[in-house]
Amino acid sequence: MTWHGDLRELSDNELLSRLRALPRTSARRAAICEVLVERYAGLVQACVRPYRQSPEPVEDLMQVGYVGLLKAISNFDAGVGDSLSAYAAPCISGEIKRHFRDKRWQIHVRRQVQELLLEMRAVTAELAQQLGHAPGDGELAAALKVTEDSIREARQASLAFTASSLDAPLSDREDAALLADVLGEDDHAIDHAIDMDAVQAHLEELPEREQRALFLRFYGNLTQAEIGQRLGISQMHVSRLLARALAYLRDKLTTDPEQNPMRPHGLGADLSSI
Repeated sequence: MTWHGDLRELSDNELLSRLRALPRTSARRAAICEVLVERYAGLVQACVRPYRQSPEPVEDLMQVGYVGLLKAISNFDAGVGDSLSAYAAPCISGEIKRHFRDKRWQIHVRRQVQELLLEMRAVTAELAQQLGHAPGDGELAAALKVTEDSIREARQASLAFTASSLDAPLSDREDAALLADVLGEDDHAIDHAIDMDAVQAHLEELPEREQRALFLRFYGNLTQAEIGQRLGISQMHVSRLLARALAYLRDKLTTDPEQNPMRPHGLGADLSSI
């Protein structure tokens, strides 16, 4: 046949006009589709390119893209627009995204669990018909000869098959909050509270004068000179007390206790005499 040679000389709109007049089982219709697919193979490659680093084989994505292209060819209405490529591009990309949504797991799930989930789906309808009610975990486990824990694990894993968008609204209301609005986030104040609790645990190990110097400096916001006046000692003495106390606390908070035993109680008396 010389169909292909003749068809390649025609424009997109002429090919599409002829295609719409032919039945779906027509060999000539298939020839027109083949010509258009060849013509827009580069468009399919362009739509697949952003997904080349995905776990899905590129060859499979190309086949999915061609399905989207064929759908675009069949559904294109020249009365609405005159650019097949502009219409086909979102159709191809949409088909690829649909493939990932329906066929790929959003997070890694062990193959054994994936297979069990598929078996559960296959046997659930059959059991429901036999039992007259939706089968429970125990009934599914007995039918599939697995443990109930395995059934529960598979149910939990099924949640990983699809992921909700952070931009998904929480209700049908126009002013509905988004999923991202209600998700928790790290509270850095918790880390600060933990640090303060750790400091407090070792603060009482310091001599009383060092404790007072620390409180006046960091809670009273006094200068070293003002602290010296309160304690009746020189500013240089205050500086040594603060440095020694902070070094001790820093060492206790950053060193493994097993490698650095607690400070001997007798050391406090030595420091208090400074």
